[in-house]
Amino acid sequence: MGVPVKLAPSILSADFARLGEDVRAIDAAGADWIHVDVMDNHFVPNLTIGPMVVKALRPWSAKPFDVHLMVSPADALVEAFAEAGADLLSVHPEAGPHLHRTLARISALGKRAGVVLNPATPLSLVEPVLDMVDLVLVMSVNPGFGGQTFIDSALGRIERLRQMIDASGRAIELEVDGGIDSVTAPRVIAAGATVLVAGTASFRGGPASYAANLKALRGCGASRHG
Repeated sequence: MGVPVKLAPSILSADFARLGEDVRAIDAAGADWIHVDVMDNHFVPNLTIGPMVVKALRPWSAKPFDVHLMVSPADALVEAFAEAGADLLSVHPEAGPHLHRTLARISALGKRAGVVLNPATPLSLVEPVLDMVDLVLVMSVNPGFGGQTFIDSALGRIERLRQMIDASGRAIELEVDGGIDSVTAPRVIAAGATVLVAGTASFRGGPASYAANLKALRGCGASRHG
């Protein structure tokens, strides 16, 4: 029986001049989570939004805010984003000296904790903390910008992580971010993904197109079997 795959549109591709309205519109169009890409122009080559923006957006949607911290050091911002309204907080192993401590802090704040693996990050880095995480996010592009092309080698990494998660016996979400569209979505779902982050494919065409965009992603085999 198929397990419905969650859609987490990335607001990086939304209209920043009307961000609240776009969050409300993508929520109404059927988003399961709202994905928030936080970039610091240090860990990644771009600068996006901070805790004040997340706090301002919080009243516009009751859906879980899935906050991806592409910042270094991450520890200094975990509490601020938790207080701003994040529900999930994901960090990169490279973004701080003590991943275990960072994840423990996220959990202590009452939030779901995630680990993010860049295309060149060894999968083995997640093994020691697999019992602490609620989510593993596989980057299928190098982080920093939206609209990039999917890196095919991510598929094998997703498959291996699916095996690791299944072996753990824990209900850990396996999220994929980067180049997700109607062509790549069924491939990452088949590999074992349970959450799809899609920016361009979700927000293309403006609010009148959002429902059709998400329906297209769901209609391309958006349920995982097994």
